[in-house]
Amino acid sequence: MSDRYFQDDDIICRVAQEGILIAGGGVASLLQTSHPKVGQGVHDHSYTFDDPTARLRNTMGWVYTVVFGTKEEADRLSAIVTRMHDKVTGPGYQANDPELQVWVASTLFAVAAQLYQRLFGKFTPEELEEYYQQSKIYATILGCPEDRMPATYPEFREYYARMVNTLKINDASRYVADGVLHPKKLPWFMRPGLIPIRLITYGMMPPPIREQYGWKWNLFREIQFHLLMEFLALVYPRLPKRVRTLPRDFYLHQIRKMLRNRAFDKPRLKVSSRAA
Repeated sequence: MSDRYFQDDDIICRVAQEGILIAGGGVASLLQTSHPKVGQGVHDHSYTFDDPTARLRNTMGWVYTVVFGTKEEADRLSAIVTRMHDKVTGPGYQANDPELQVWVASTLFAVAAQLYQRLFGKFTPEELEEYYQQSKIYATILGCPEDRMPATYPEFREYYARMVNTLKINDASRYVADGVLHPKKLPWFMRPGLIPIRLITYGMMPPPIREQYGWKWNLFREIQFHLLMEFLALVYPRLPKRVRTLPRDFYLHQIRKMLRNRAFDKPRLKVSSRAA
């Protein structure tokens, strides 16, 4: 029997191994916080603004551990996340609320599927169904009952469209978005990389949510976005696989180092109400 939840030929592994998905992190993050309860929780409890690199490491490390780590590693880290989320409560929100877990998991799947297909080509309906079913683990491993998730990919599409068109973001969500897209404590040498990340975030964000965030979007920016995506689709898939998977290997190595330290099971940091 395998000691992992997924094997390398599973679609979720094929997608999650690609380092370019980090470029879609802003889209997923700000889609999550467009839910007013998630936005308020992140505003009240997250350490994102104090240490954005640690936030990226912990989020990506959790995703990579769930998909590529052993079951023991994935379960242990997810149990730590769940205990941390138990403390993320406030007026009208609780991070371990299944409603919020479903939304967070949905954004992780939707953004990854969208970005991957832009670079590597469309999935078949059967592949999308398989990938969606596998992606449910982003919620269920944190304790969300599976029956709270849309049962099939077509049902997911209905749920996702309804959420995108009905969510009403709040001031906390806008504050978080400004901190994510314009972090004040990011090391100077990483700041130029935010320029294409912001463009990808603006371009991939569903228009109803983008408009509520108040981001400037015009024909010029739309052309820039499409040119960037065409460039990435031309160049990125042709890079050696070893290069494309470096972020996965790096962050998984970092998480495994932490897991070897038993003190890691008793986290003291304030945390986000997002997925990790």
